[in-house]
Amino acid sequence: MQQRSEETRSKIIASAIKLFSNRGFAAASVDDICKEAGISKGAFYHHFESKQALFLALLDGWLQTIDHAIEASKDKTVPETFMQITEAFPYIFATANENLPMFLEFWLQASREERIWQASIAPYRRYHKYFTLLIKKGVDEGSFVAVDPELTSRMIISTAMGLLLQSLLDPKGAKWEKVARDSTNMLVNSLLKK
Repeated sequence: MQQRSEETRSKIIASAIKLFSNRGFAAASVDDICKEAGISKGAFYHHFESKQALFLALLDGWLQTIDHAIEASKDKTVPETFMQITEAFPYIFATANENLPMFLEFWLQASREERIWQASIAPYRRYHKYFTLLIKKGVDEGSFVAVDPELTSRMIISTAMGLLLQSLLDPKGAKWEKVARDSTNMLVNSLLKK
């Protein structure tokens, strides 16, 4: 029973990604998603309270990869933590490139709907706080030179978002996960106390 429920949820998610990517969030209805997934509306609403809730679940699923990489780096030095996070880069860039229209939909909907914007800005703020505290820890433990942790955190997030956008716009322009890893190495090396 549980396996069947998970299969249904997976069908809904796969259908939503396809339809949101091809038609856009507004044009893809719950009926369309159900038809594409081969399920009833009741099955849809058993898993998601609305199309918007499904949309937010897609965003959350992608962000969980970043969260898992951060979680895996606990109890490491700050430089080791940064390098641990780079282990998630291949997945992040691969899924971003596979789902370019979906990511553009996230950004577009965030500009139009308060709830989507709130859900989109919350992880940004969480990561900003996380990196601010991580850099402060690096300074306090003596791994990093004295820098403004908040400003440095904003630079990290801006770099990450910029690289992600570049990879979406020009997927074959570079090996983006390597560029991201090399950028992280460059940043960490510039912060290290010599």
